Amino acid sequence: MEINNLALLAGGLATRLKPLTETIPKSLVDINGNPFIYHQLKLLKENGIKKVVICAGAMGDQLENYTKTLIPEDIEIVYSHDGEKLLGTGGALMNAIGYLDEKFFVMYGDSYLDTDFNNINKYFLNQNKSGLMTVFRNEGKWDSSNIEYDNGILISYDKKNKTERMKYIDYGLGILSKSVFEEFKDKKVFDLEEVYKSLLNKNELSGYEVKERFYEIGSFNGLDETREYLQEN
Repeated sequence: MEINNLALLAGGLATRLKPLTETIPKSLVDINGNPFIYHQLKLLKENGIKKVVICAGAMGDQLENYTKTLIPEDIEIVYSHDGEKLLGTGGALMNAIGYLDEKFFVMYGDSYLDTDFNNINKYFLNQNKSGLMTVFRNEGKWDSSNIEYDNGILISYDKKNKTERMKYIDYGLGILSKSVFEEFKDKKVFDLEEVYKSLLNKNELSGYEVKERFYEIGSFNGLDETREYLQEN
């Protein structure tokens, strides 16, 4: 079964990029002559994604207006807006659930993840679990490591309570089944971290190690690195 739809979490306030993001959402920050989301959609199309559900928050209308000017072949773009109150990454997914297939990829709106989605898809389907988290051996280099992972097994995941055993980081790409949101149906605002933790506690979360490093535009340093990488590739 090919999973070819993806939820793109693009609702954050991008406070670390101010004043750059005072008047535009993070996804529209210029990267080598095009908004960042242009590069993301191009990457997703190359990886066989047919439908992207953009979970938009702050200044989401600007983002929607920009993507209307694109005519991407073989990829459908749908918007799910948080509304007046930001819903958090988990709440934004819950809000968008009606637009998504039974199983879907999820990716952060500030991540550029040049990896093989097809291999991740195959691994997930072979594991017969409700969710998958990609991980990268980070060793605290590009961001704070928050995952303990060993021989294909996710042992712990915590963004706040970190230990020395955590050598890996959430890479930023996952796969989820719609059914995992059933226990959150009474919550409006929550984080994707809660979903992953719940799955991990139930032994329903697979871990997939990615060897290619991640790029992100959540910080000015990340912006510079992403611009340099895309300039060369």
